[in-house]
Amino acid sequence: MSTTAKTNRLINEKSPYLLQHAYNPVNWYPWGQEAFDKAKQEDKPVFLSIGYSTCHWCHVMERESFEDEEVARLLNEHYISIKVDREERPDIDNIYMSVCQALTGHGGWPLTVFMTSDKKPFFAGTYFPKTSRMGMNGLLTILDNAYNAWVNKRDSLVESSNQILKVISNQYEEESVEEVSEDIIHEGFSQLKYDLDSIYGGFGSSPKFPTPHNLFFLLRYWYKTRDEYALEMVEKTLDSMYQGGIYDHIGFGFSRYSTDSKWLVPHFEKMLYDNALLSIAYLEAYQATRNKKYADVAHEIFTYILRDMTSPEGGFYSAEDADSEGVEGKFYVWSPDEIIDVLGKEDGEKFCEYYDITPKGNFEGLNIPNLIKRTVPDEEKELIEACRRKLFEYRKKRVHPYKDDKILTSWNGLMIAALAIGGRVLGSEKYTEASQKAASFVFSKLIRDDGRLLARYRDGEAGIFAYVDDYAFLIWGLIELYETTYKPMYLKRAVKLNDDLLKFFWDNEKGGLFLYGSDSEQLITRPKETYDGAIPSGNSVAALNFLRLARLTGQYELEEKAQYMFKLFGTNFGRFARGYTFFLTAVLFSQARSKEVVLVGKDTKNLIEIIREDFRPFTISMFYSEENKELQELTPFIENYKSIEGKATAYICENFSCQTPITDSTAFKEALLN
Repeated sequence: MSTTAKTNRLINEKSPYLLQHAYNPVNWYPWGQEAFDKAKQEDKPVFLSIGYSTCHWCHVMERESFEDEEVARLLNEHYISIKVDREERPDIDNIYMSVCQALTGHGGWPLTVFMTSDKKPFFAGTYFPKTSRMGMNGLLTILDNAYNAWVNKRDSLVESSNQILKVISNQYEEESVEEVSEDIIHEGFSQLKYDLDSIYGGFGSSPKFPTPHNLFFLLRYWYKTRDEYALEMVEKTLDSMYQGGIYDHIGFGFSRYSTDSKWLVPHFEKMLYDNALLSIAYLEAYQATRNKKYADVAHEIFTYILRDMTSPEGGFYSAEDADSEGVEGKFYVWSPDEIIDVLGKEDGEKFCEYYDITPKGNFEGLNIPNLIKRTVPDEEKELIEACRRKLFEYRKKRVHPYKDDKILTSWNGLMIAALAIGGRVLGSEKYTEASQKAASFVFSKLIRDDGRLLARYRDGEAGIFAYVDDYAFLIWGLIELYETTYKPMYLKRAVKLNDDLLKFFWDNEKGGLFLYGSDSEQLITRPKETYDGAIPSGNSVAALNFLRLARLTGQYELEEKAQYMFKLFGTNFGRFARGYTFFLTAVLFSQARSKEVVLVGKDTKNLIEIIREDFRPFTISMFYSEENKELQELTPFIENYKSIEGKATAYICENFSCQTPITDSTAFKEALLN
């Protein structure tokens, strides 16, 4: 980023990404009516650039082009230039990314779009170098060609933009199916099985993304069908990811993805959402297998989050950059000499041997610590941990990657869920308290006086109407917090937010949830995101939320909503089941023999521990005492549950029928297994 005194309009924004471009010589506008009015008034096309603050190639394009006077002169003379942070405006990003994918067959960031003053796109791409090279057109050439077409072939550009708009609008038209059969669940499993990398885990070749919701689905598929290979796929993937360089073995936490098939060389940025979802995957694997190594990884992820990614007020920051000092990965890599200088010869050589740190290097002449070739034996773990701590303290003195300190409601919802699950699975009050503190932060800072949820908080200011992901992910977090603390206020807040979600986002004509609300800025089309990509879609998470809230509150119309969504989006499942694995997780929940457990009485700790000691993905639990009027208001049926002879009592209901109340711990444990 240039530090010249002259700034553009982005200097007044809150987004770290936009602020990174505030000193560019390009006369950037933030997305808004002012920019489009200016384009119309001056009869200029719009140049739209979308990215995010921790994006490596966004930084490269900025250095090559947006800090360059020649590029800036062309943009300022012939275009109105707009910068958008995709993490603040996923609605804009979703629509124009669909344009890019329709035109080029691929997408990514930075996203580059040329469009008319009425927001209709006519050309799109991703990264462009400043000048043409190796068969790739340079930005200078593209800017010249696009402007010449604007001046001389305007009619064909407008016709092209209308055709593009028609294509992307049609892709949101859903073809519903009569019923989602159980076959689609087996098809999802078969596709994942086919795509599994049996050597290094994960799915496909490279680049390789963690995609934790694939593992959520496989764990539930294993639980329902007892197909042991599904569990083996999960363990292979979790083991391989942890062993690879995608995991930060010195400071903990996962990077966004691996550039190779064996998880060695990551794209070094760390995202809050990846670490939230991956911690859940490791926690669930720990419950399913009782293998302590998975619990240890979850502990380490939470150590990283609470140490480096938590604001003083309790909200969670968004991401850490891949670059430091302008070099990707510089903060994370080592030479053998450096290791030996810090640890001494004997310990240093031992650490290098275990973590693949060699004179030749495994990344641009230096080394990414990894355990792909070796594992640390139990008798050496204490020593290696002492070495790791020394290296961590040494690394702290390096120039740290940039931290994007904006707080997003959606990603905070995921981490609230993860820490709440961690609190109950690992028996850690610290994690539960961190989850509760983050939820309190959201409710104190990110909800307007009228109750409307907002999407982003930074530098003392909240803004932007929340999207479907914000509502769905936060509701998920609150459901997990309720099942961890049994505090009715979390269930109450989840129900209220779910009511608002339906009010602002539900499509009353065709069903499903739109990406942005009916009260938000209305763009050139109103998409519904259903694909479970790097993170699950808001629709798929909401579908599972509906099912769980229906069982927790007795609002069975929510179950009908979920079933409607399965039918509406079922054609998508049929085309490419493995692209909708969180949706399939919700389908599994709806088809499984789910159990609803109500605990009543004063000394229920032992019963609660029994529920939590094993993986029970189709069980929901509630705690009720007769003094608890708040829960009665939410779930009127709950007052019928009474403690037997003053003892801690468990009621188990399954398939719409309830068993005899249980007061004996052993009998309760057996009943949960049946």
